[in-house]
Amino acid sequence: MSEEFSLDRPELTADDLLVLEDPRFGPETVAVVTGGASGIGRATAVALAANGLTTVAADIDADGLEETASLAADVDAPGEVLPVETDLTDDGDVAAMVEAAAEAGDLRYVANIAGMQHIASVPEFPMEKYDLLLDVMLRAPFLTSKLAMPHIRATEDGVGAIANMSSVHGHYATQDKPAYITAKHGLHGLTRAVAAEGEGGLRSFSVSVGYVLTPLMADQIADTAAERGISEQEVVEDVMLGQARTKEMMTPAEVANLFVFGLSSHANHLNGGDLLFDGGYTTTYE
Repeated sequence: MSEEFSLDRPELTADDLLVLEDPRFGPETVAVVTGGASGIGRATAVALAANGLTTVAADIDADGLEETASLAADVDAPGEVLPVETDLTDDGDVAAMVEAAAEAGDLRYVANIAGMQHIASVPEFPMEKYDLLLDVMLRAPFLTSKLAMPHIRATEDGVGAIANMSSVHGHYATQDKPAYITAKHGLHGLTRAVAAEGEGGLRSFSVSVGYVLTPLMADQIADTAAERGISEQEVVEDVMLGQARTKEMMTPAEVANLFVFGLSSHANHLNGGDLLFDGGYTTTYE
């Protein structure tokens, strides 16, 4: 990379968002998006609202959720973002989140996006951090799916989809991210399990991307630099993008658009599969 990499995150605009014609994309249809207060979750909540859906944005960060709702209004989204403060480690909160969505209309779509990271080797990894990461990124998606599936099946035609935010780390492993890697691999199993029980109308899929310009990623660069004893620039150039063929990070909006497509009727044959958009990271070699 010839110039210093910038961690400035792009500002989301209406022009960034994929808007599709879909008979089920309207205000009577509800989507749940976890992690909706920032990053990919925020962009996905806004993108679904831009497609006319009523979108329950869930997160533990109440202020961030209000900013997401304001952003949807700023881009003139025809759909509404409904902020629902939710602690994904609390089963009662997860149940309340799903019920709030069901009360708002026909719950058809779920995007399990909330994520977190902790950088440490397996021998040094704190078990409380392991439990927290697995609770947020694997147990909560399972519980959300368990609670949402009956509502999706109860719609007039039983059509809907549950999407899970995976990663290149759901396909292979690198050093010092054991809990994250374990959770992302597990999400592929959950995706296939839901697809196996969905009878075709209720689909499930995952989305796997490389590195995305989000607050989580910015923190991860600093942590990885400290863990490996290298500069942040070296983390970006050598660790993050060194193996990729597309030498730039994705934006949250680009990832959100994958969820929009995958949830839509244009993706009826995407069921149990994974949308791998990683710039060649996992499929090409030096």
